[in-house]
Amino acid sequence: MKSEKKIFLAFILNIAFSIFEFIGGILTGSVAIISDAVHDIGDAISIGFALIFEKKSKMPPDNTHTYGYLRYSVLGSLITTMILLLGSLGVIYNAILRIITPVEINYSSMIIFAIFGFCINLGAAIITKEVKSINQKAINLHMLEDVLGWAIVLVGAIIMNFTDFYIIDSLMSIGVAMFILINAIKNLKDILDIILEKVPCNIDVEDLQKHILKNNDILDIHHIHIWSMDGYNNYATMHIITNQDANKVKDNIRNELIKYGICHATIEIETEDYECNNKLCYNKTHHIKHRHHNHNHQDIEKNEG
Repeated sequence: MKSEKKIFLAFILNIAFSIFEFIGGILTGSVAIISDAVHDIGDAISIGFALIFEKKSKMPPDNTHTYGYLRYSVLGSLITTMILLLGSLGVIYNAILRIITPVEINYSSMIIFAIFGFCINLGAAIITKEVKSINQKAINLHMLEDVLGWAIVLVGAIIMNFTDFYIIDSLMSIGVAMFILINAIKNLKDILDIILEKVPCNIDVEDLQKHILKNNDILDIHHIHIWSMDGYNNYATMHIITNQDANKVKDNIRNELIKYGICHATIEIETEDYECNNKLCYNKTHHIKHRHHNHNHQDIEKNEG
């Protein structure tokens, strides 16, 4: 079965069971089940957007989207994250009301729903386990979170069945909602970092600069800009000063950038005597002199050795 078909099947399972959960939560009086239904709907929407925007993001660049359509996947993530944030806050509010005014819960039905929820989400997790893309792996992670959530609901329902301690349901729903809320906030931060074109967290610009300058053909590197299109595909632009063959230098740099997860780079080559008008290049001469000094010092150490 193709990966997209697996994801679509997981989507159908999630959306159908989410409706089933809402009905079950109302019938059993369990806020925990309703809170997990909100989570499952969020996951279903995530899967739906992943399918739509993944297809859209694969479209090649054109005259209106010169960098391509990769940001559409970020748009889908933003919509889904906002839904999860609002849903989690709503669940927490209702759970607090239930703590203040406890409501009797049908434990037997809750246990049955929890068993169904655990099995169906486990099946969805297994279905999406073998997919390869990063977006699809994220979907699988959501499925595994659902399995854990239903396991917690099942344990809580069994405890309440023996103790009649109604507040456990509300406490569990708050716990699940807080878990979702915290992760949604983290996702929102990552999305905003991408939209604001922040340097990806796994790339250290100074380390990258030092690494590239180890190439003796390069006199200086400056005016570096690094950003991510979708959280996975990183792009970069930079100015390189060299008196060597430009094509050779570019190929070497691009090979090094791949190690940093940068799949697309625009490299502007400048010679030592070129005067760059960009204000970020004002200290170029100092860098070059310092670079020459380091080379000469290394040559002297080699000769002494």
